[in-house]
Amino acid sequence: MEKHKSSGEEDSSRERGLLYKWRGYSYSTTPERVLLSRPVLQAALGARHGVLLVEGGQVYSFGELPWKQNQGSSVATEPILEAVLSEQRVIFVAAGSAHSGVVTEDGGVHMWGENIHGQCGLSGLSVIPNPTPVGVVDSETMPSQTIKIQEVACGDEHTLALSAKHEVWAWGSGCQLGLNTSTFPVWKPQKVEHLAGRHVLQVACGASHSLALVRCLPPPQEPCKPPPDKCGQCHQLLYTMTDKEDHVIISDGHHCPQGVELENTETKSGLECSPDQGLLDKTGKNSPSEPSEIPKSPTSSTNPVSTPPSSSTPASEPQNQAPVYGQEPAELALKDSNKPEDPVINGEACVEASETSIPEPDCCKTTSGSVLGTGMKSSPYPDEQAVKAYLKRLSDHSLPEHTAKTSSTLHSAQLSGDPADAFTCNPLIPVAQSVTPMGSALNNLVVSCASAVGERVASTYEALSLRKVIGYWVPGEGRERVEERLRQEEPMQGKKSSSLGDIREEEAELSRRLSLPGLLSQGIHLLLLHSVYHLCKSAWRGVPYIAVAMVTDNAESQVKASSSTAATEVSPRLLRRTSRPRMRAVPIASEGVPEADTSLPSLQTEVWSWGRGQEGQLGHGDLLPRAQPICIKSLNGKEVLRVAAGAHHSLALTAQSQVFSWGCNTSGQLGHMESPTTFPHLTKLSEGIRVWDIGAGQQHTLLLADGDCIQPILYYSGQQVKEEVEQMGEEQTGEYTQQPVLLPFCMNLGYVSSVCAGGQICAALADHNVMGFIASLHELVATERKYYCKLSNIKRLLLQPLLKLDSLSSTLGQSTAGLLQNLIGRLSRLSQLTGQNSALLSSILRRSRDIRGLALLDDAHLFLDTYSEYCTAVGDLIVMGGFQTLVKPCNDVFGKGAEVVQRLSECSEEGLPLADNLAHLFYLPLMHLHEYGRLLLKLATCYEVHSVDYQKLQDACSKYESMALHLKRRRKEAEYTLHFWKTFPGKMTDSLRKPSRRLICESSNKALSLQNAGRFSVNWFILFNDALVHAQGMVPYKSLFSTHHVFPLATLWVEPISEENTGLYGLKVTSPEESFTLMASSPAEKAKWLRSINQAVEQALSGLGHDGIPPSTGLTQRADPPISRTASYTFYKESRLKEATYEGRWVLGKPHGRGVVKWPDGRMYTGTFKNGLEDGIGEYVVPNKNLNSCDHYQGQWKDGKMHGFGTFKYASGEVYEGLFQDNLRHGHGMLSSGKLNSTSLSVFIGQWQYDKKSGYGIFDDITRGEKYMGMWLDDQRQGNGVVVTQFGLYYEGAFSNNKMMGTGVLLSEDDTTFEGEFSEDWTLSGKGVLTMPNGDYIEGSFSGVWGTGLKISGSYYKPSLYDSDKDKPNAIKLGRIAVHSEEKWKAVFVECWKSLGCDSPGMGQTSIAWDNIAISLTANRRQQRDSPELLSRSHHKTLESLEFIPQHVGPVTLEVYHTIRRYLVKACDTPLHPLGRLVETLVSVYRMTYVGVGANRRLLPQAVNEIKSYLCRIFQLVRFLFPDLPEEGCSLAEPPKEKSDSDPTGKQLESPKPGCVVSSSALLLPVLLPRLYPPLFTLYALEKEKEDDVYWDCVLRLNKQPDLALLAFLGVQQKFWPVTVTVHGEKQQVISSTKDACFASAVETLQQISTTFTPSDKLQVIQLTFEEITQVVLALLKQDFLWSMDDLFPVFLFVVLRARIRNLGSEVSLIEDLMDPCVQHGEHGIMFTTLKACYYQIQHEKVT
Repeated sequence: MEKHKSSGEEDSSRERGLLYKWRGYSYSTTPERVLLSRPVLQAALGARHGVLLVEGGQVYSFGELPWKQNQGSSVATEPILEAVLSEQRVIFVAAGSAHSGVVTEDGGVHMWGENIHGQCGLSGLSVIPNPTPVGVVDSETMPSQTIKIQEVACGDEHTLALSAKHEVWAWGSGCQLGLNTSTFPVWKPQKVEHLAGRHVLQVACGASHSLALVRCLPPPQEPCKPPPDKCGQCHQLLYTMTDKEDHVIISDGHHCPQGVELENTETKSGLECSPDQGLLDKTGKNSPSEPSEIPKSPTSSTNPVSTPPSSSTPASEPQNQAPVYGQEPAELALKDSNKPEDPVINGEACVEASETSIPEPDCCKTTSGSVLGTGMKSSPYPDEQAVKAYLKRLSDHSLPEHTAKTSSTLHSAQLSGDPADAFTCNPLIPVAQSVTPMGSALNNLVVSCASAVGERVASTYEALSLRKVIGYWVPGEGRERVEERLRQEEPMQGKKSSSLGDIREEEAELSRRLSLPGLLSQGIHLLLLHSVYHLCKSAWRGVPYIAVAMVTDNAESQVKASSSTAATEVSPRLLRRTSRPRMRAVPIASEGVPEADTSLPSLQTEVWSWGRGQEGQLGHGDLLPRAQPICIKSLNGKEVLRVAAGAHHSLALTAQSQVFSWGCNTSGQLGHMESPTTFPHLTKLSEGIRVWDIGAGQQHTLLLADGDCIQPILYYSGQQVKEEVEQMGEEQTGEYTQQPVLLPFCMNLGYVSSVCAGGQICAALADHNVMGFIASLHELVATERKYYCKLSNIKRLLLQPLLKLDSLSSTLGQSTAGLLQNLIGRLSRLSQLTGQNSALLSSILRRSRDIRGLALLDDAHLFLDTYSEYCTAVGDLIVMGGFQTLVKPCNDVFGKGAEVVQRLSECSEEGLPLADNLAHLFYLPLMHLHEYGRLLLKLATCYEVHSVDYQKLQDACSKYESMALHLKRRRKEAEYTLHFWKTFPGKMTDSLRKPSRRLICESSNKALSLQNAGRFSVNWFILFNDALVHAQGMVPYKSLFSTHHVFPLATLWVEPISEENTGLYGLKVTSPEESFTLMASSPAEKAKWLRSINQAVEQALSGLGHDGIPPSTGLTQRADPPISRTASYTFYKESRLKEATYEGRWVLGKPHGRGVVKWPDGRMYTGTFKNGLEDGIGEYVVPNKNLNSCDHYQGQWKDGKMHGFGTFKYASGEVYEGLFQDNLRHGHGMLSSGKLNSTSLSVFIGQWQYDKKSGYGIFDDITRGEKYMGMWLDDQRQGNGVVVTQFGLYYEGAFSNNKMMGTGVLLSEDDTTFEGEFSEDWTLSGKGVLTMPNGDYIEGSFSGVWGTGLKISGSYYKPSLYDSDKDKPNAIKLGRIAVHSEEKWKAVFVECWKSLGCDSPGMGQTSIAWDNIAISLTANRRQQRDSPELLSRSHHKTLESLEFIPQHVGPVTLEVYHTIRRYLVKACDTPLHPLGRLVETLVSVYRMTYVGVGANRRLLPQAVNEIKSYLCRIFQLVRFLFPDLPEEGCSLAEPPKEKSDSDPTGKQLESPKPGCVVSSSALLLPVLLPRLYPPLFTLYALEKEKEDDVYWDCVLRLNKQPDLALLAFLGVQQKFWPVTVTVHGEKQQVISSTKDACFASAVETLQQISTTFTPSDKLQVIQLTFEEITQVVLALLKQDFLWSMDDLFPVFLFVVLRARIRNLGSEVSLIEDLMDPCVQHGEHGIMFTTLKACYYQIQHEKVT
C-alpha cells in the first residue's frame, strides 16, 4: 500500500483505516466516526467498551472503563491511549464483556480489566487497571517453554489464546474453558488438551461458550490399525458373541462402570461412552425438524447424573423447549424436512450421547427443560412394540413414489445449503456422507447382514449407477486418503445415538432400487444406504454403521429387537460369509490442491464448540453443556472460513459466502426464523448477496457482503436500539429483524474492509478509494468470490442431479464416462483452488489490503497449470462428442430444453443446441482468466510504472492473458477436431479417434499428393498433434479409403526439397521405416504444411503435443525441430526389428546414440546405436525357454553385431570373456564351463577363430586334473602341445584329432621317461626308448596304456658308471616338441597392435598409434565419469597423467629414457591403456598356465622362456611407440653438455655402465615380474627342491655354532674377526659364546633378497651386503685395503650362512636365468658369482 501513496503519508492515512460505530438498524441511525490520528488496523468490541489497534502497533480503549482507577469518569467518550503498551508493538486486540487482551509482535499476551473469574490470567487481583503481561508457559516440556501466541479471544469470564503452533490455551472460569478440571477460576493459562494435535485456525468466545475453527486432520500415513476390542477404561470386551442353537447373538451392550472414556485424538474426536449413558441427551432434545427418531421409552442411566429443575426460559424462545420423544406428529416432520435449509448433521442428528455423564461443575450443569419419564426399564433400547409403532407411523407418511417400490421407507432430510457430492472440493470429505451410527440392536442386526452381502450389493450398485464409475474405485496406491479420512471421522461423537434421520436423499433413492430379498432367514429385505466401503469396513472395525432394515407388509412379525438382551439374532451362514475378504470401494474425492505446496488457506475445516449450551449456542441439537470441545458435525464439509460468537449465539462464514447461525434468536439475531435454533441454519439473504465478514454482538449480528456494485454493503439482524430511550440510561428491547436488513448508510462509509460487533454496538473499518487501488482490490476479491459461488452452483445444480441418473453410465459408455469423471475431477480441483484463493483474498482485504501475499502473483504457475489441465479435460470430452451424449441425460433430468443449463451457461445467444450450451458452460472458467488479467492490470495502474510491484502485476497480467488466449486456441482446435470427425469416413474413425488427438490440417482439398502415386490411387494426408496419417484408396471417393498408416510425429523428419531444378514443391518425409516425397500444389501450401508439421513435431517432442506450448513455460517455438531427438517407436515392417520397440536417441529416422530395443519374444538390447545399428558398448539379453534362463552379452558392438571385447554369459552356465567379431568368438578369449560342483568344470583360455578354438590355447580340465598347453584347430587339439596332470605326469609332443598321436616324450614323477610314438592319449604304440631313473634304458617297440602294463619288444641297456651325462645316448632335453614361446599368445599381441592401428606387428604409423591411445583413454574416462564407481581415485589420477605423451626430439638420453620408463610403469598400471590391457592379459594367461596342475617343475624352462618372449615382444611395441629408442643392448646417447675431449677410442674400450645400456629386461621386468613372481618362483622352488634341502640341512647344522667358532671353522682370517659388536645400541665385547652378532647388518641386508622381485633388485641387495661387510672390516683395520677373493669368500660365506635364506638355490637360479646380459661381466656379475659359489660350497661343506 505504501508504494502507491501519492499525496504524502499523512494525506493517505486519513483515507485508510477509518472506524465508524453505531447501534441498531433504523433509517435514523447515523454512524459516528471515531477520530484518530492513525489508521485503525483492527477493532474489538466488548459489552460496553472497545479496543482499537492502530498503525504502528498502538492500542486505544473507549467506552465504559470502570477498571481505570485514575479516570475522573469511568466512561471514555474519546479513545484513550494505553500508554503502558507504547513500548510494545501490538498485532492483535480482543475485548470481552469487561476485560481486554492484546498480542504483541513477539507472541506475548497482555490483559487488563475485570479479573474476578481469573479471566485476565493474573492471580490475586480482582481488577487489572492497565495491560499486564500474562505468561503462557508449557510446563510439561523440560525445561519449560514460553508459548508464542498469535491471537486471543475474550468472553464474559474466560479467555482463549491461539498459539503460533495452532494450539489453544485457556484461563478464567466455566466449562467454556474446555479443560479437564472442576476447580475454578483457572488463573494460569492451560492447554486445551482435547484439541492437542489438531491445527486450530481461529478461536471465538461468546459470553459462556467457545468456538474453534480447526483444519481437518490429514490422512495418517501409517496403515489402518484394527479397532479396539476392549473398553479403554475398564478393559472389558466391547462386543460379545453367544451361540444359541442355530444362530449367534452379537451384542455391543457393554456398560462401562467408569463412565466416559476419552478418545484417541488420532482416530476420534469428542467423547464416546457406552450406549446406556447420557440419556439426558437422548430424552432432552428433539425438534420439529428431527422427525425420524425411533420413539423411545425414557430409561434410567446406570450412572445417573443429577439434573436440577429446569430454569426459566425466556418466552421468546419456545423452540428451545425439548419435548419428550414421540410427541411430535410425523406430518410436521415430513413437511419441514423438505426445506432446503433443514439442519443437517451429516448423519449425526443426535450426537454426544455421553458428555453429560462427566461429573460437571455446577456452572456447567444443564438448564434444559427435559422431563425424565417414569416407569423406566433397564435397557436403553426401544422395545418391540415401540419399533412396530414407529415403522407403522413412518409407512403411513411415506411419499407416494417411495411406496411404489417398497412398502415402507425412511425419508431422509435434504442436506442444507450445498450438499456434499461426488466432486466436493474437499478431498477429505467422502462422496456419500456417512450415515448415522447407531448403538441399537436393530443396528447390529443390519450391520452383520450388510457385511455378508457386500459383494452382491457392490456389483448391483455398479450396474445401477454411474456413481460407481465416477464416485468409486477400488483403492490403489495413493487412494487411501478418503478412506483414512472416513476412518477418522466416523467413530467420533454420537456413535451410540439412535437417530435414523438425515440419511441422504440419493441414498434413500438408491435404497428403493437395491432391495435384496431372501438374505435373512426371517425374510427381512436389506437395503444398503451407504457405499459398500462402509459396510465392508464395519465388519472389521466393529463400528456399528447403520443400514436400515426395510420391513415387508407383515413387519410386525419380522423384526425381533429384544428389549432385554439388546442383542440381534443372525444366522451362522451369514456370519461365515462376513468373514470373507473383500475389495473395498472407495469414494473418489477430487484431489485438492496440496496445501503444503501453497500459501493458500485450507477449506477442509471443522467447527468445534464447548461451554454452556442453554440457548443452543453449541450447535449440537440440544441445550446441554459440553466441558470438552466437540465437532459440530453438520458443518463438516461446509468449508467454514471464520467463526464469530455473540453473547448467546454463534455464526460460521463459509467459502461460498453463506452464513450459518445457531443459538439464541430472541431478537432475530440469527437472521432466520428456522427452528430449532440448536442446529446451524443458513441465514436468509437475497440471492446474489455474498457475505465475507461477520460480527456478533449481544443480541445482534452484523454482516459485510458483496452486492451488485463493487462497494461492499452491510446487513444487520437483531434488536433495534432506540436512541432516545438509551439516553435516559435504560436499556429496553424493542422491535427486531426477521431476517438481515440492509443498512442504508453503508454506501456513505466508503470501502468497508471488516466489521465487528459487541454489546449493542456495531463497528466497521473502511477505506477511501486512494488512486483507485482500494476499489480495484475490492473488485478483484468480489469477482473471485462470485466466481467460486458460480463453480459451486454448477456442481450443485447441474452435476449432482445428473449423477443421480441411473441410466447415465449406459448412456455415456465407458470411455465417455471416464472422460466425464476426469473432467469433474479437474473441475473440483479448479473449484477448490478458486475457493482457497477467494478465502485468501478476503483475509488480505480484512487485514493488510496490500498485494503482498497474493497467490495470483506468487503461485501463478499453480493457477495456470490447473486451468490448463482443466481445459484439456473439457477439450477431450468435446473431441469424443461427450457433450452430445450428455444431451439425453440432461433432458431426462432437467426436462426438455434443460433450462438449468441455459441459465448457468449465461450464454447470450438464443436457440443454441443443448450440447453447445453445455460446452459453453464448461468453458466459462476461461473467461475468468481474462478477468484475472484485467483486474491485475487495473491494480498495476495504481503503482508507479518503475516500481517493482507494477512490474510484478504487469508480468502476472500478461501470463494470465496469454494463457487465456492459448486456451482459447485449444478450444478452437477441439471444436475443429470434433467437426472433422463428424465428416470423416466411418471405418477409420474408431481406430483414429482419441481424446487427446487434435486435428491440425488435412489435405482433402487435394493440396498435397504423393509423388509417383498410381494413376487410380487416392491419397489423403491428415496431420494430428501426435501423428501424420496417410490414408490410401484405389477409388476416387473419399469414403472408400481402404488402408491408412499412422506415422508418430516424434519419429518424423520433414525437409523441403529445393525447387531450383525440378520446379516442383516437394517435401521429403522420413520415418524410421519409410521415406516418401509429398508434392504441394503451391509454394504457399508447401510452406503451410512444412510449418505445421515442424510445429507439431516440436510440440510432440516437448511432451506438450496435447496442450501446445503454454505461455507460462516461457518456451518459444523453434523454427525447426531438432534432427537429433529422444523418442519411442515400434517397428512393423519385416526386418530384424519387426515388432520391436526402440526407445532412445534418433537422428534423421535412425536410432543413433543411447537407446533400448525390446522384442516381443523377450530379447532386449540396451546400449549405443549408430545409423540405426548397434554400435559401441551394449548389453543384449536373449531368453532361453528350454533352460528357463537367458543368454546375456555385455560388451562392444559394431555395425549391429558383437564386435570387440565382451562377456557372454550363456543360459547353460558357460561364460565367455574375450573378443568377438561378427557375432562370433574371434581372437583371444576365455571360456569357463560348469560350476564348481558340476561334473564338467573346465576353463579354456586362448585363441578363437570364427567361434572355434584355433591357435595356441590352454585347456584346464579341472574335473580330470589335466592341463593341456598347445595348439588347436577347429575346437580340437592339433599340433604340438604339453599335458601335465595332478599326478605329476608330463607329456610333450604331437597331437592330432584331439589325441596324443605321433612322436612324444612322457615323464613320470620319479623321472621314468619314455620317448617315442603315441597313438592315443597316454597310449604307447611303436618305436621308442624307456629310460629308468637310474639311467638304465630299454629300446624297442612298445604298446599299451601308460600305467597299466606295457608290451615291450626290444633291448635293455645298462650304461657304464663312468659315462658322463653328455655321453649318455638317451639324455632328453625338454621343450623341443612343445610350442615355442614366440608362438604363444600371438592373438593377444595382435589385438594390442590392432588397438594401436597396425594390422600386423610393426606395420603402421606411430602418430596414428598415439591418436588411438588418446581416443581409448578419453572414451574410458568418459565412461568413468558416467559411472565413477568403476575406477578408484588413484586410477583416475593415473589416467590424467597418461594424457601427456612423452615428447622428445633427437636421440634418447638417460633423462628421456627415465621419462619413458615412468610412462611405461603408469601405462601398464591401468587396463584402459592398450599396453596396460596387454600386460593384464599376459599376467592372466601366465597364471592360468602355471598355477594349479601347471605348477610342474618340468615346465620351468618354458615358463622362463615365456617371460623372455614377453619382454622381447613388448619391447618391440615400446620401440614402435618411441622410434628413437635404441635397440636391445645399445648404449644411450650422452647428454650434449657432458661432451669431453677424451680419446674416443678409449671410450670404446670401457665396458658399458649398467643403466646406460638399453635393455628390455631393465625397462620392462620391474613392471612384469612382480605380477608373475608367485607362479614362477613356485616352479623354481619345485625344481631346486632336492638341492635346497641339502643346503638347508647344512645351514641349520652350521648355525648351531657361536660366531667365533664358525668364523674359525670357515677359515676367516683373524684380523677380520670383529672385536666389539653393537647390540640394542650398546657396544659389547665379542666372546666365545657370542652368537648372531658378528656382521649382523650385512646379514640383515642379505635377508632382503627374498623380498625383492627382479634380478637387478636382488643384485643390488648383494652389492649392499658386500658394502656392509667392507664397512665393518674398515672399522676393524682402520685403514684402506683391497679385498682378495681368498679373504672375501670366507667372510661372505659366514654372512650367507647366518642369513638363513630358505630357497637360496631358487633365488640364485632366477637371477641367473633372467639377469640382464649387459651386467653379467661387470661388478654385479662377480658378486653374483661369489653368492653362487657360497651356495654350492655350503651344499658340499663337510662338517666334522
